Amino acid sequence: MNPQEYTVRNAKPSEFEEIGKLMVRVYSQLEGFPKATEQPDYYKMLANIGELTKKPATELLVAISPEGKIKGGVIYFSDMAYYGSGGSATQEKNASGFRLLAVETSTRGQGVGKLLTNQCIRKAKTLRQNQVVIHTTKAMQTAWKMYEKIGFKRSEDLDFMQGELPVFGFRLLL
Repeated sequence: MNPQEYTVRNAKPSEFEEIGKLMVRVYSQLEGFPKATEQPDYYKMLANIGELTKKPATELLVAISPEGKIKGGVIYFSDMAYYGSGGSATQEKNASGFRLLAVETSTRGQGVGKLLTNQCIRKAKTLRQNQVVIHTTKAMQTAWKMYEKIGFKRSEDLDFMQGELPVFGFRLLL
């Protein structure tokens, strides 16, 4: 499938539950990523992903296939104060960020993650932000490589620990 055939838009509240299930499914299948029994609060947040949109400056974006199916999602923050990570990222000014990017397993490798990432970058540019901040883990090597190809650079000052899990920060200067 051609990623140009996908539509990226804000999720509707009626879609939040489905997107939460997609998030839990995708993250729980990542090799080397903590399981729901190890980080129950994290998985509860994933399952209730739509709740994050109640925060100011926070959007849940979805990639919709030509058949009208949700194939991916990401949370975009136009104000890092609401980003909700550990470390120093929430102190970043004139910056946007995104977290919790997930693409349906059957759709991986088709450019949907890149499509969602680029939409977040476009939103940041429209707001005349200086940078986009993200985090990833060693378990997310496919995403890590994609971010680097797009131009994100490792930023160790943004790293933090989520329980026993090292989380690595990246920036894209705009």
